[in-house]
Amino acid sequence: MAGMRMAAPLMALRAGYSEAAVGVLLSLYALMQVFLSLPAGRYADRHGLKRPFALSVVAACLGGTLAWAWPVFPVLCVAALLTGGATGGAVIALQRHVGRAAHGPGELKQAFSWLAIGPAFSNFLGPFAAGLVIDHAGFRSAFLMLGLMPLVTWYFVRQAHELAPVQPHPHAHKGRAWDLWKETDFRRLILVNWFLSSAWDVHTFVVPVLGHERGLSASVIGTILGLFAFSAAAIRVFLPMLAARVREWVLIVAAMVATTLIYAVYPFMHLALTMGLCSILLGFALGMVQPMVMSMLHQITPEHRHGEAVGMRMMVINASSVAMPMLFGAAGTVVGIGAVFWTVAATVGAGIRVAWRLKDVTADRRS
Repeated sequence: MAGMRMAAPLMALRAGYSEAAVGVLLSLYALMQVFLSLPAGRYADRHGLKRPFALSVVAACLGGTLAWAWPVFPVLCVAALLTGGATGGAVIALQRHVGRAAHGPGELKQAFSWLAIGPAFSNFLGPFAAGLVIDHAGFRSAFLMLGLMPLVTWYFVRQAHELAPVQPHPHAHKGRAWDLWKETDFRRLILVNWFLSSAWDVHTFVVPVLGHERGLSASVIGTILGLFAFSAAAIRVFLPMLAARVREWVLIVAAMVATTLIYAVYPFMHLALTMGLCSILLGFALGMVQPMVMSMLHQITPEHRHGEAVGMRMMVINASSVAMPMLFGAAGTVVGIGAVFWTVAATVGAGIRVAWRLKDVTADRRS
């Protein structure tokens, strides 16, 4: 999906579509996840890892091959829906599986830190490989390559050990998924996650637009995005050791402060080298967040509702991912792409206070 999110907008820009149209295209990668996240979470609670993942692989392959067969804007939109929905379903099943396999807060932090290395590496491999293939063989070859990549993931996941289904406590209240919002800790955690996931999504959108404005090639743009993903993966290699010594809320607050500062200076970087440096630093900051959020999420929700909680988180952040590219695409057309960076910096900076209050969550769990 990361490769498709770089290649499809770039193809649309070169075909003459506006930044607003590209924003709509990028939003479609999240739109399907908005509607599928809760059902996918419940489905994973019932069926475990392999069955949801197999369905996701089929949808992702179909999206890539459709873009290869008919590389026109309407088909790219359909491919975005398919690959976005497939990625969401796979992530929910994987995160639920890993959360159940870990025991205790320490193992949760370390397990999710290790798990996060995979997607971070994929976020490097996808844009980087797609950019190289586009420059040397064209967009259709890139779409075909991306459409075949999910088959590799299925080879590994099919060998995983399926965990036994969870039987809820006889006196446990099942409730509806929306009842999770009654918990203050859950609301606060999801809000902080929204701030930082929006910063991640906007970076994916603005770098191709900014690079296109400054005449950078597809391979250079892909490399800048790849450096972001590579640094996110690199910090996650060391995160298990760091997480064993530092509380989750401390790392989240540090990430928000760093993200605010980087977004504030990013528009002043006019060279590919300095843009790449900002991309690396931003990857270090944002790469720490998801494992810490997932660790805290599994601590504050009942085990038999982990799939629902993960699905609810996915739905919220992807609802934002639908709105943000369209909003910032329109804003970039009207006021310029620099204003988009500064708006994100102000938004994330305003959320630091909420992140600071997450220390109450970890304090309550220890007591």
